[in-house]
Amino acid sequence: MANIKSIHSVCTSIIQFLHNAYEASPSPFGAPGSTLKDEYPCSFRVLSSGELKANADFGTTLSLYLYRVMVNEHGRRQPVANGMDSGVPLAVDLHFLITLWSESAAAEQTLCAWAMSQLHQHPIMDVSSLTEEGGWRNDDVVQIIPAELSNEDLMRIWDALAPDYRLSLSYIARVIRIDSADRAEGLPVVATRYQYQERGGDAD
Repeated sequence: MANIKSIHSVCTSIIQFLHNAYEASPSPFGAPGSTLKDEYPCSFRVLSSGELKANADFGTTLSLYLYRVMVNEHGRRQPVANGMDSGVPLAVDLHFLITLWSESAAAEQTLCAWAMSQLHQHPIMDVSSLTEEGGWRNDDVVQIIPAELSNEDLMRIWDALAPDYRLSLSYIARVIRIDSADRAEGLPVVATRYQYQERGGDAD
Protein backbone atom coordinates (compact mmCIF):
# COMPACT_ATOMS: atom_id res chain seq x y z
CA MET A 1 0.00 0.00 0.00
CA ALA A 2 1.24 3.48 -0.85
CA ASN A 3 0.88 7.11 0.14
CA ILE A 4 -1.00 10.06 -1.39
CA LYS A 5 1.78 10.62 -3.95
CA SER A 6 1.17 7.17 -5.45
CA ILE A 7 -1.10 8.45 -8.24
CA HIS A 8 1.59 10.80 -9.54
CA SER A 9 4.17 8.07 -8.98
CA VAL A 10 2.31 5.65 -11.27
CA CYS A 11 1.99 8.23 -14.07
CA THR A 12 5.64 9.23 -13.79
CA SER A 13 6.75 5.59 -13.66
CA ILE A 14 4.88 4.68 -16.86
CA ILE A 15 6.44 7.60 -18.73
CA GLN A 16 9.91 6.80 -17.37
CA PHE A 17 9.53 3.16 -18.42
CA LEU A 18 8.49 4.13 -21.96
CA HIS A 19 11.27 6.70 -22.23
CA ASN A 20 13.95 4.24 -21.11
CA ALA A 21 12.61 1.52 -23.40
CA TYR A 22 12.56 3.92 -26.36
CA GLU A 23 16.17 4.92 -25.76
CA ALA A 24 17.18 1.27 -26.14
CA SER A 25 14.75 0.17 -28.89
CA PRO A 26 16.56 -0.73 -32.12
CA SER A 27 15.26 0.67 -35.37
CA PRO A 28 13.91 -2.10 -37.64
CA PHE A 29 14.61 -0.08 -40.77
CA GLY A 30 17.61 2.09 -39.88
CA ALA A 31 21.34 1.51 -40.13
CA PRO A 32 22.82 -1.35 -38.06
CA GLY A 33 23.04 -0.30 -34.43
CA SER A 34 20.62 2.60 -34.84
CA THR A 35 17.67 3.10 -32.49
CA LEU A 36 14.14 4.42 -32.89
CA LYS A 37 15.13 7.67 -31.23
CA ASP A 38 17.68 8.19 -34.04
CA GLU A 39 14.91 7.83 -36.62
CA TYR A 40 12.20 9.70 -34.69
CA PRO A 41 13.56 11.90 -31.86
CA CYS A 42 10.78 12.04 -29.28
CA SER A 43 10.21 13.45 -25.80
CA PHE A 44 8.10 11.81 -23.10
CA ARG A 45 5.94 13.83 -20.72
CA VAL A 46 3.19 13.61 -18.11
CA LEU A 47 0.78 16.43 -18.98
CA SER A 48 -1.60 18.28 -16.70
CA SER A 49 -4.99 19.67 -17.74
CA GLY A 50 -3.50 23.18 -17.56
CA GLU A 51 -0.75 22.32 -20.05
CA LEU A 52 -3.32 20.96 -22.48
CA LYS A 53 -5.49 24.05 -22.04
CA ALA A 54 -2.50 26.19 -22.96
CA ASN A 55 -2.52 24.52 -26.40
CA ALA A 56 1.28 24.40 -26.44
CA ASP A 57 3.41 23.09 -29.28
CA PHE A 58 4.82 19.81 -27.94
CA GLY A 59 6.77 18.87 -31.07
CA THR A 60 7.18 15.11 -31.41
CA THR A 61 6.08 13.87 -28.00
CA LEU A 62 4.50 10.85 -26.37
CA SER A 63 2.42 12.11 -23.46
CA LEU A 64 0.42 10.65 -20.61
CA TYR A 65 -2.69 12.52 -19.48
CA LEU A 66 -4.66 11.30 -16.44
CA TYR A 67 -8.30 12.18 -17.11
CA ARG A 68 -10.15 10.15 -14.48
CA VAL A 69 -9.55 8.58 -11.07
CA MET A 70 -12.19 6.13 -9.84
CA VAL A 71 -12.61 4.03 -6.72
CA ASN A 72 -12.03 0.41 -7.70
CA GLU A 73 -15.36 -1.42 -7.85
CA HIS A 74 -13.99 -4.39 -5.93
CA GLY A 75 -12.31 -2.27 -3.30
CA ARG A 76 -15.19 -0.10 -2.18
CA ARG A 77 -15.30 0.17 1.57
CA GLN A 78 -18.15 -1.47 3.41
CA PRO A 79 -19.91 0.25 6.33
CA VAL A 80 -17.89 -0.18 9.49
CA ALA A 81 -19.54 -1.14 12.75
CA ASN A 82 -19.57 1.57 15.44
CA GLY A 83 -18.05 4.03 12.98
CA MET A 84 -14.57 2.69 13.70
CA ASP A 85 -11.89 2.73 11.01
CA SER A 86 -11.33 -0.78 9.69
CA GLY A 87 -7.88 0.07 8.32
CA VAL A 88 -8.92 -0.88 4.76
CA PRO A 89 -6.93 1.27 2.26
CA LEU A 90 -8.53 3.35 -0.48
CA ALA A 91 -8.33 1.38 -3.75
CA VAL A 92 -8.42 3.41 -6.99
CA ASP A 93 -8.07 2.88 -10.73
CA LEU A 94 -6.35 5.46 -12.95
CA HIS A 95 -7.77 6.14 -16.42
CA PHE A 96 -5.28 7.80 -18.72
CA LEU A 97 -4.54 8.59 -22.35
CA ILE A 98 -1.28 7.96 -24.15
CA THR A 99 -1.21 10.60 -26.88
CA LEU A 100 1.11 10.94 -29.87
CA TRP A 101 2.05 14.46 -30.92
CA SER A 102 3.78 14.81 -34.28
CA GLU A 103 3.42 16.51 -37.64
CA SER A 104 4.72 13.34 -39.30
CA ALA A 105 2.28 10.51 -40.01
CA ALA A 106 5.14 7.99 -40.00
CA ALA A 107 6.39 9.13 -36.59
CA GLU A 108 2.89 9.26 -35.11
CA GLN A 109 1.91 5.81 -36.29
CA THR A 110 5.25 4.16 -35.54
CA LEU A 111 5.24 5.54 -32.00
CA CYS A 112 1.66 4.37 -31.58
CA ALA A 113 2.48 0.78 -32.56
CA TRP A 114 5.66 0.82 -30.45
CA ALA A 115 3.90 2.11 -27.30
CA MET A 116 1.08 -0.42 -27.63
CA SER A 117 3.62 -3.21 -28.03
CA GLN A 118 5.59 -2.12 -24.97
CA LEU A 119 2.52 -1.93 -22.70
CA HIS A 120 1.30 -5.27 -24.08
CA GLN A 121 4.63 -6.96 -23.27
CA HIS A 122 5.08 -5.25 -19.89
CA PRO A 123 1.63 -4.90 -18.30
CA ILE A 124 2.83 -5.25 -14.68
CA MET A 125 4.72 -2.68 -12.61
CA ASP A 126 6.14 -3.64 -9.23
CA VAL A 127 8.15 -1.80 -6.60
CA SER A 128 11.30 -2.07 -8.73
CA SER A 129 9.72 -0.04 -11.56
CA LEU A 130 7.70 2.45 -9.48
CA THR A 131 9.22 5.72 -8.29
CA GLU A 132 10.06 5.95 -4.60
CA GLU A 133 7.84 8.98 -3.94
CA GLY A 134 4.79 6.69 -3.84
CA GLY A 135 5.99 4.96 -0.68
CA TRP A 136 5.42 1.53 -2.23
CA ARG A 137 5.78 -1.72 -0.32
CA ASN A 138 7.53 -4.81 -1.64
CA ASP A 139 4.26 -6.57 -2.46
CA ASP A 140 2.64 -3.64 -4.32
CA VAL A 141 1.78 -4.37 -7.96
CA VAL A 142 0.09 -2.13 -10.55
CA GLN A 143 -1.47 -3.64 -13.67
CA ILE A 144 -1.73 -1.68 -16.95
CA ILE A 145 -4.62 -2.78 -19.18
CA PRO A 146 -6.26 -1.35 -22.33
CA ALA A 147 -9.44 0.58 -21.57
CA GLU A 148 -12.71 0.08 -23.39
CA LEU A 149 -13.36 3.70 -24.33
CA SER A 150 -15.91 4.39 -27.06
CA ASN A 151 -15.26 6.93 -29.80
CA GLU A 152 -18.01 9.09 -28.32
CA ASP A 153 -16.41 9.12 -24.87
CA LEU A 154 -12.99 9.79 -26.38
CA MET A 155 -14.34 12.74 -28.36
CA ARG A 156 -16.02 14.14 -25.24
CA ILE A 157 -12.68 14.17 -23.44
CA TRP A 158 -11.02 16.03 -26.29
CA ASP A 159 -13.94 18.44 -26.66
CA ALA A 160 -13.29 19.52 -23.06
CA LEU A 161 -9.63 20.24 -23.87
CA ALA A 162 -8.12 23.07 -25.89
CA PRO A 163 -6.00 21.15 -28.46
CA ASP A 164 -7.48 19.51 -31.52
CA TYR A 165 -7.76 15.73 -31.35
CA ARG A 166 -4.54 13.74 -31.56
CA LEU A 167 -4.12 9.99 -31.95
CA SER A 168 -4.62 8.56 -28.44
CA LEU A 169 -4.59 5.22 -26.67
CA SER A 170 -6.71 4.65 -23.56
CA TYR A 171 -5.47 2.56 -20.62
CA ILE A 172 -6.29 1.83 -16.99
CA ALA A 173 -3.76 1.39 -14.18
CA ARG A 174 -5.12 -0.72 -11.34
CA VAL A 175 -5.27 -1.26 -8.40
CA ILE A 176 -3.54 1.54 -6.46
CA ARG A 177 -4.12 1.09 -2.73
CA ILE A 178 -3.61 4.26 -0.72
CA ASP A 179 -3.08 4.08 3.02
CA SER A 180 -4.99 6.46 5.27
CA ALA A 181 -2.85 9.49 6.08
CA ASP A 182 -3.87 9.38 9.73
CA ARG A 183 -3.49 5.66 10.12
CA ALA A 184 -1.72 4.96 13.39
CA GLU A 185 1.81 3.72 13.12
CA GLY A 186 2.97 0.85 15.32
CA LEU A 187 0.91 -1.27 17.65
CA PRO A 188 -2.38 0.01 19.07
CA VAL A 189 -2.49 1.20 22.65
CA VAL A 190 -3.97 -1.38 25.00
CA ALA A 191 -5.90 -0.03 27.95
CA THR A 192 -5.17 -1.63 31.31
CA ARG A 193 -7.58 -1.71 34.20
CA TYR A 194 -6.10 -1.07 37.61
CA GLN A 195 -7.70 -1.96 40.94
CA TYR A 196 -6.93 -0.14 44.14
CA GLN A 197 -7.43 -1.21 47.74
CA GLU A 198 -6.48 0.28 51.03
CA ARG A 199 -3.27 -0.92 52.51
CA GLY A 200 -3.61 -2.24 56.06
CA GLY A 201 -1.87 -0.38 58.88
CA ASP A 202 1.53 -1.53 60.21
CA ALA A 203 1.46 -3.93 63.19
CA ASP A 204 2.60 -2.53 66.58
